[in-house]
Amino acid sequence: VLTLFGYDGLKKMLPQAELTANKRLELWSNQESVELKDATASMIFDLTAKKLISHDPEKSSENLRDNFVAFIQGLISFPFNIPGTAYHKCLQGREKAMKMLRNMLQERRKNPRKNPSDFFDYVIEEIQKEGTILTEEIALDLMFVLLFASFETTSLALTLAIKFLSDDPAVLKRLTEEHETILRNREDADSGLTWEEYKSMTYTFQFINETARLANIVPAIFRKALIDIKFKDYTIPAGWAVMVCPPAVHLNPDKYEDPLRFNPSRWEESKSNNASKHFMAFGGGMR
Repeated sequence: VLTLFGYDGLKKMLPQAELTANKRLELWSNQESVELKDATASMIFDLTAKKLISHDPEKSSENLRDNFVAFIQGLISFPFNIPGTAYHKCLQGREKAMKMLRNMLQERRKNPRKNPSDFFDYVIEEIQKEGTILTEEIALDLMFVLLFASFETTSLALTLAIKFLSDDPAVLKRLTEEHETILRNREDADSGLTWEEYKSMTYTFQFINETARLANIVPAIFRKALIDIKFKDYTIPAGWAVMVCPPAVHLNPDKYEDPLRFNPSRWEESKSNNASKHFMAFGGGMR
């Protein structure tokens, strides 16, 4: 996964992401209205699916994303597995999505590529290695989770980002000025976004962090205590499940002044954009 979405992978992916975003913006500009959450989810899913499994919805006879949507809509529902219920549709959506992914993987194994270019290629390489712990079922489960997490959380964050911008003209003005400055400094105004330009977007990153902090896209993170953990006057026994609640940190007035206020400038003094014990927008680990 890091091969595709790590530092080098993201640098290569930047032009494709920009092209996809520009095409969708042009499409939306010709519509009377846009259901933003659904539209951004569709854009991100298509981009991620193409990168991970080379899936092209225009060439597929089945709609992979529809199955994920059915899964999401019934993910938190009363567990009645009866036709017509949200829970039943959720199970059916996952089953159909897994079947499509399994067929894609098996087809790729029959006709492998010479040069790995997506996740399936790397999975096939790993499965064929001696002593590997990766099985086809584990790989398919991982693929399902990656596709689900990538488009659902990011589309929610983007939708809320637009909401915050529409409510705060001053932030929109400053963000616009930063991007217009980048455009003015280009030798070729029509050239695509470069990695250096992307990394220079100081206020943009502050805006993203503040959006993620207030959005609390992942309201709970579950972990397992591997050993007994002492916390104040309590002991969390080894083997117990632990639920971490990021909003409790992100909205803590001891950590963030006026925590309910949308204020990207609060990140000016921050030395890191990565996850920490005070900022875990999408969970722990590198983002």
